[in-house]
Amino acid sequence: MSEKMKIVILMGSPNRKGSTNILVENFVKGAEEAGHYCDVIDVCQADIHPCIGCVACGYEGPCVHKDDVEMIRKKLLTSDMVVFATPLYYYGMTAQLKTVVDRFCAYNSSLNSGHLKSALLTVAWNADDWTFEALVSHYKTLVRYIHFEDKGMVLGYGCGSPGMTERSRYPKDAYQLGRSL
Repeated sequence: MSEKMKIVILMGSPNRKGSTNILVENFVKGAEEAGHYCDVIDVCQADIHPCIGCVACGYEGPCVHKDDVEMIRKKLLTSDMVVFATPLYYYGMTAQLKTVVDRFCAYNSSLNSGHLKSALLTVAWNADDWTFEALVSHYKTLVRYIHFEDKGMVLGYGCGSPGMTERSRYPKDAYQLGRSL
């Protein structure tokens, strides 16, 4: 078994009982069985304001917004891994999760030097082979820019409802990804 990690999961689905949550629950089960600690943050229920580009943070200081991003920042900067969990919304992550990612600019250098591991959990109704191209490209660019170490992706094709997702292989894939860490 690998060294125990603190994993922060940024849950970006507004549907608390949806397909993305099924993947998150299975990932957490696998990761916790492997001895890791998981902290799921429901970014859709958090008080998070969009970045206004004022750069008052200086890219490494306090943000002018006094919201839940400060809590997320503290948790990410004391973690070993971040997991981005999102349903596919028009071929990208949800606006709620993207808002959190945009706010990374206020602690960009700290994230870059953190050497965090990362993963992507996502679902979509669509099952075409190109379904996740834009999201995967965005995720890989983020990984490259912030120097995350990608540990894997679960791309849930054809997961348009919780029932479809539960009958698919993707919950097991999410479990295995968590367990393999």
